[in-house]
Amino acid sequence: MEVVIEMTLPRNAESAPLVRHTLDASLRGLGVTSEIRADIALALGEACANVIQHAVASRQYEVRARMDGVRCVVEVIDGGQGGRVDGDPGGWLGAEALLSDENGRGLRLIREYTEGLHISDRAHEDGAVVHFEKSLAG
Repeated sequence: MEVVIEMTLPRNAESAPLVRHTLDASLRGLGVTSEIRADIALALGEACANVIQHAVASRQYEVRARMDGVRCVVEVIDGGQGGRVDGDPGGWLGAEALLSDENGRGLRLIREYTEGLHISDRAHEDGAVVHFEKSLAG
């Protein structure tokens, strides 16, 4: 069975728990262990928090998740960030450079608890796509 979730959310603090709970309920329904669900929730929370805090050019963002019982693939898509540097998708690379700063730890956490972290510019639009995956095998 494949489960696909696509949500467009307002860029505010109340949206992150909603998307985390929605994804967690789907993973629980697929029988995914609590440890793996917690890793995915942590990574998703960090990605959403970055968008909420920094993607000031957009009033909303998207989360897409696909689960097939073997793997969970998540994309958090923001609508842009004011003042970003060319070649720095959504300001994410700058955050990675500041790993000692309180605001730069999200990427490290996402990378540590998931696989396949990839950050890229959106095609034909402002903003960035944060892509990560997690094996659902315990």
